[in-house]
Amino acid sequence: MFEELKEQPADKILMLMQMYREDPREQKIDLGVGVYKNAEGVTPIMRAIKAAEKKWWEEETTKAYTGLAGDPAFSDAMIGLVLGDAVPRDNVAAVATPGGTGAVRQAFELVKMANPDLRVHVSDPTWPNHLSILKHLGIEAVPYRYFDEATCAVDFAGMMEDLEKVEAGDVVLLHGCCHNPTGANLNLTEFKAVIELMNAKGALPMIDIAYQGFGDGLDVDALATREVASSCPETLIAASCSKNFGIYRERTGLLMAVSQDGSKQKAAQGNLAYLNRQNYSFPPDHGARLVTLVLNDDALRADWQAELEEVRNGMLGLREQLASEMQRLTGSDRYGFIAQHRGMFSRLGLSPEIVETLRKDHGIYMVGDSRINIAGLNKETVPILAKAIVEAGG
Repeated sequence: MFEELKEQPADKILMLMQMYREDPREQKIDLGVGVYKNAEGVTPIMRAIKAAEKKWWEEETTKAYTGLAGDPAFSDAMIGLVLGDAVPRDNVAAVATPGGTGAVRQAFELVKMANPDLRVHVSDPTWPNHLSILKHLGIEAVPYRYFDEATCAVDFAGMMEDLEKVEAGDVVLLHGCCHNPTGANLNLTEFKAVIELMNAKGALPMIDIAYQGFGDGLDVDALATREVASSCPETLIAASCSKNFGIYRERTGLLMAVSQDGSKQKAAQGNLAYLNRQNYSFPPDHGARLVTLVLNDDALRADWQAELEEVRNGMLGLREQLASEMQRLTGSDRYGFIAQHRGMFSRLGLSPEIVETLRKDHGIYMVGDSRINIAGLNKETVPILAKAIVEAGG
């Protein structure tokens, strides 16, 4: 039977990581992998997470399963973090998932159960795994314009024109903050216009929020998600704890199904638990337990928020430094958008040829569409990158 299997295309980012590892040059820069790193190139364990691990090690008495939906305390804590008081808790069904990717997958599974003929409208570009999962599930993905390559900003007029094609029962996939891969975000006024259009069309919004706290702060980054959840009849939200809690390998996420009609919560909760049962039965608990401990302990939460602010401000500082260095070298503000983008990523608008030159001649690794991970830089490597971009013709 195995001879009937077809080889799957290699993941471009994983290939880039392999090429970087095999590059013998001492002075090389990895801007490809989408993982936060500090100035020393390390993905650290946050102080509050370390303290929570010690606390839980002392308190834990069993490794028995929690439940199909995970620990309810985790759901409560994450719903509070993401949604605040935007909607009543009783109107939100939720299940723990293996990372934000698991939440995205379960969301797509849920909407396909509800409407086998649906289409999902996806920003162009978007996180590649969105498209990969949709293709695997046999769900039609319809791109809508999002990023203007000339200005490296949101093409809002093009986006709205494309979303006019949305039909009742379709899903519109939105990034809650820190758009991946571009770093360019809708403002709240633009989000409200999208909400009005979706409600008029009878479409279901789905929000992928993977970087809350990495952009303009925990609450500001959640404003758009809260606005959607409180303004639309139904909303799906896939949340990840990998980045803002630094627990990538613990695979910790949450899928929320929000309905303004609280009577629908029971059916939504039952179907979410059913999907968990079909895909992996009980979700992992360790990371979820750590997040719950941090969010429910005043001292741990304060320390976590302080460290998260250090991370956020560090990335903003690198953005401003790179934009300033590019202006100094080029004499123009063409790269000023870098300081305006938010989150770990920016798409620089460089050609594939320039990206390849940067890799071959300068040992600088970025994704072929010129998406860079800002967190892959430090104060010493920013000038090296800027000089290389100019020398390569950027």
